[in-house]
Amino acid sequence: MCGIIGYTGTQEASPFLLAGLKRLEYRGYDSAGIGVLNKEINIVRAQGPICELEKTLVKNTPDGSCGIAHTRWATHGVPSEANAHPHRDCSGDIAIIHNGIIENHLVLRRALTLRGHVFKSQTDSEVISHLLEETIADTDSLQDAFEQLLGQLTGAYGIVAMIKSSPGTLFVARMGSPIVLGRRDGDRFVCSDATAMADWVDDVIYLDDGERALLQPNNEPIIWTKESENISKQHHTISWDTSVASKKRYAHFMLKEMMEQPKVVEDTMRGRLIAQKGIAHFGGLEDVRERLREIDRLIIVACGTAYYAGCVGEYMLEHYAGIPVEVELASEFRYRHPVINRHTAVLAITQSGETADTLAAIREAKTQGALTLGIVNVPGSTIARETDAGIYTRAGSEIGVASTKAFITQVTALAMLTLFFGRDRNLEETEAIKIAKELELIPDKIESILKLRPQIKALADKYQWMQNAFFLGRTYQAPIAYEGALKLKEISLIHAEGYSAGELKHGPLALIDERFPSIVICPRDEVYEKTLSNIAEIKARKGPVIAITDIGNTDIVELVDDVIHIPSTHEMLSPLLTAIPTQLFAYEMSLLQGYDPDKPRNLAKSVTVE
Repeated sequence: MCGIIGYTGTQEASPFLLAGLKRLEYRGYDSAGIGVLNKEINIVRAQGPICELEKTLVKNTPDGSCGIAHTRWATHGVPSEANAHPHRDCSGDIAIIHNGIIENHLVLRRALTLRGHVFKSQTDSEVISHLLEETIADTDSLQDAFEQLLGQLTGAYGIVAMIKSSPGTLFVARMGSPIVLGRRDGDRFVCSDATAMADWVDDVIYLDDGERALLQPNNEPIIWTKESENISKQHHTISWDTSVASKKRYAHFMLKEMMEQPKVVEDTMRGRLIAQKGIAHFGGLEDVRERLREIDRLIIVACGTAYYAGCVGEYMLEHYAGIPVEVELASEFRYRHPVINRHTAVLAITQSGETADTLAAIREAKTQGALTLGIVNVPGSTIARETDAGIYTRAGSEIGVASTKAFITQVTALAMLTLFFGRDRNLEETEAIKIAKELELIPDKIESILKLRPQIKALADKYQWMQNAFFLGRTYQAPIAYEGALKLKEISLIHAEGYSAGELKHGPLALIDERFPSIVICPRDEVYEKTLSNIAEIKARKGPVIAITDIGNTDIVELVDDVIHIPSTHEMLSPLLTAIPTQLFAYEMSLLQGYDPDKPRNLAKSVTVE
């Protein structure tokens, strides 16, 4: 959440800063601003998406070769120009940008106000600039002043500061919020996401928590720890196709990313799935394979859509690999004092690899001696670096806030992980081969479902009046019901709830009437007949029903109001197909409600605050 970028070098800073903000907008679009140092610090800010800032910059683009910029997802203070970053101190000689939350900001603000400081925003971030003003006044060294500032902060932060008395220098710090440094020739960059600067830099350095840096043109960054120890960090090359930041022919990133799902599933499987033998190979797990054989319990930790992928994985792994699995909300995991040991593996699932709650869960697991694993999309991300071993999903950069292709690749990775574990345990070769061969067919089957978009658009047109909805499913389809409901409410702002269909009669059925539709996910699986009984309960209360079922299932047509027919597959893999119509339905409904599906209200990508 929130995006930061800074530049110091030999060229004009403003074009880099604006372009970087556009690439980071998925991290926050409440307000944005840039600040450039050229004798004085000139700041331009605007409420709303980056295009509003761009309009202002047409009339007033700051000159200078050192600058910082920020796009905001609001935590403290409403979206407004005053609350937009960068923030200044009283003198106007300091400007800062900040991601994260300063937990002791109220105490600091009160003390600073008593000492005469005047605040101009409601944000927690502004205390940083005023504190830095004081530490500079009391210290001979700017680097020491920056260190003293950080010593007074409690909470999470990624900070970049610019000081008038040190032209061309950027002061950087990380604690719980991602920070990446980049370089090319004499130019130096700092960013919250390496992909935003990928085509401007030759390599990057990932800062870890507690590390600080000083950037100047033509020089290697000076990096030190909170213990004031200077350190060297490894440079990493990054490979990223900058075309992923373009919508190409599509109206929205979400639509583009849904349409990429056949390809990214293939990419996730490539070189890993050996269908003829029913096995999956993960290079990232080989170093811990012997320890994995000793694991007698797996805990999956995740948030949001990744949590629902984990719920699918729970069914897969318990049924076919014989491993006891628990799926935990990462935001709750460490607060309930989990009982784990060295025979427990804790698996984090995350698109960004930076999700604050998931990272905290992994760190808690490590303190208790658990083996930590990751299913992560972003190489070099914090969770990818801090887990003992893991799997990259290869979904490519996902810009749309509502996750689609990342979810599908997570479920694909979990299906292969089931084969990986299962063949080391009790999964018979014939069944494994059957699953693996069906998995190879999934991309083409997803492609065929995506071609149903006109039909699903027509359904959205028919039901655009709805203000509430249930998504229902059993066993493997229950997590898809949860995920389908999440997608609909995220981007169309329609109230939707996902339920296991068997739970309908334990309370939710009270809400059903002719104005409360249900989307029921009911392929012909082992619980199909039971799901039909749940449909009958809804129809007896005059509730409209949309069914998602297999091609060739004509019997259900007479029982429901509308049907989406999709290809059949192995029951374990069915969520990879049933999720697609729910994504398309949410997308089309969002457009009908007049919303931008790429920028859902109050939400942003990559949740790096608790």
